[in-house]
Amino acid sequence: MTSSGRITIISESIMDGHTCYHCKQWVEAGEAHDCWTTTEAALTAGLDDDLREAWERLRETAAEFGEQRIYASHKSIMFSRQSCYFFVRPKRSFLEVNVFLGRAIQAPQIKKAVRSSAAKTLHVLHIRHRDEVEAPMITWLREAYELAAEPKRGNTKVTKGTKAATRVKRKAGKASGGKKKAARAGRAKAPAARASAAKTRRRPR
Repeated sequence: MTSSGRITIISESIMDGHTCYHCKQWVEAGEAHDCWTTTEAALTAGLDDDLREAWERLRETAAEFGEQRIYASHKSIMFSRQSCYFFVRPKRSFLEVNVFLGRAIQAPQIKKAVRSSAAKTLHVLHIRHRDEVEAPMITWLREAYELAAEPKRGNTKVTKGTKAATRVKRKAGKASGGKKKAARAGRAKAPAARASAAKTRRRPR
């Protein structure tokens, strides 16, 4: 309320988050996001020689898996197919590699594993040298890459062709059902017709 006695009403638009127009990443409300100004070069500019070689080997290895999107977002470099399958956060003394897998893994390389959704677990690794970009890490990255191509459960898209085929099947089922009813009715009437015919034949002239 102001000194003059008037009430000032302030309306606020409350949102849980939004999808970035540029990188299509989901951004939580209040989270800093500047993918349109962030670049891979900017995020990796301060890496020392060992970390830079590790980063280059990691990127080349992932790129060889096949078609995907590699882009910078805020403080991370994302590797994505239908969804992000892993991302890298360059730190001062190591590369933080975050991998999404469909199972929880326990191994010396895994710093921690956190359930990120009903179907995926996020695994965090720290890479300091290019020689660490090898099996089993590469195996986990490929597994995550394959998982990211699978369609989400319960999100099957129904096409026009599928709808048309369903309508045809329903019509065929109705027609078949009508024929079966007619056949049953004919069988039910048959005994009565035969009995009527027999009475007619026995009737004296």
